[in-house]
Amino acid sequence: MAIITDYNQVKEIYAGAAERRWVIPCFCTENLTTSEAVLSAAQEFAEANGHMKIPVTLAITVQYRQRPQACNYTHTRRWDLGLKLFRADAEALAGPGSPFPNVDLLLHLDHVQHDLDAELLGRDLSGYSSIMYDASALPLDENIAKTAAFVDARRSKILIEGACDEIFDAGGNVHNPLTTPENAARYLNGTGADLLVANLGTEHRAVSQVARYYDDAARKIKERIGPKIVLHGLSSASLDQVRNLYRDGVCKVNIWTMLERDSAPALLRSMVENASKIAGRDVVDGLIGRGYLGYSVYGDAAAASAASPAASAASSTSTVATPSISHFTTMWRQDIIFNEMKKIVYEFFNMWYV
Repeated sequence: MAIITDYNQVKEIYAGAAERRWVIPCFCTENLTTSEAVLSAAQEFAEANGHMKIPVTLAITVQYRQRPQACNYTHTRRWDLGLKLFRADAEALAGPGSPFPNVDLLLHLDHVQHDLDAELLGRDLSGYSSIMYDASALPLDENIAKTAAFVDARRSKILIEGACDEIFDAGGNVHNPLTTPENAARYLNGTGADLLVANLGTEHRAVSQVARYYDDAARKIKERIGPKIVLHGLSSASLDQVRNLYRDGVCKVNIWTMLERDSAPALLRSMVENASKIAGRDVVDGLIGRGYLGYSVYGDAAAASAASPAASAASSTSTVATPSISHFTTMWRQDIIFNEMKKIVYEFFNMWYV
């Protein structure tokens, strides 16, 4: 596996994906488990389908208010350390003897804020494949001017996405107007950005009940700018819409919420089923007493014992699991999340890389 950072090579990967009508998935991450799950799914898919190479993007936000993932990468909550760890993990996974030889890895800086991330924007960005320069909270004219200045400074050095309109209102209740074809064309022509992050009605953090993906709006934008649309948020799109995103002009999709949200139930289920192995009888009894768990977490024989002190005294042979190092470790929990995330990621490849 190689990390592709050269601008021309990155452009070639996008061109090759366009020839195949592939949508390049971009998975945001804030920990090693997520990153490995993405790469492992990509490698398994490539092997199963006879692909010598498939592209996949790992992304991280920095000081983006809605989710500062570089800050979350380390408990120091320092974005600079988090970014170093993200890079170090990627380089270790992609280095000599990589277990993912059929993967071309792109590294993306997502939602880099024109103001909060000013220090980062002044640094050397050559270790990254692409960046989303985000001035979308500004009025459109100011947004275009800010983005154009950044593009002028970094032109042909890194693939640049720009956001024409604010995707999601930070208050969580109001969706801003959809990106119009006119504004999309005006923005790309005025900034010189390579790709356009458009507001197409999708949720950005899965909190709105009115979110939906407007595929008709995407196709109208495509008529003006071509297949250069980056989509954020998939939870509100139908399965058929997700499969046909390239038809709508979408060349890249950023995904994070779905990975975290849809893997969490598997962890909860396993922890409940193994509650006494993880926490011991005293903790489980306390949770049962407060109504959070039922007696079945002990198994049939132990349930009757737990239900009655008399039965407990009479049933000294009841088998109640005791804490086990194989269940209460971080590794056990991460394995569950890892495997669930792999399944989710694999399905995206299965829809887009056919």
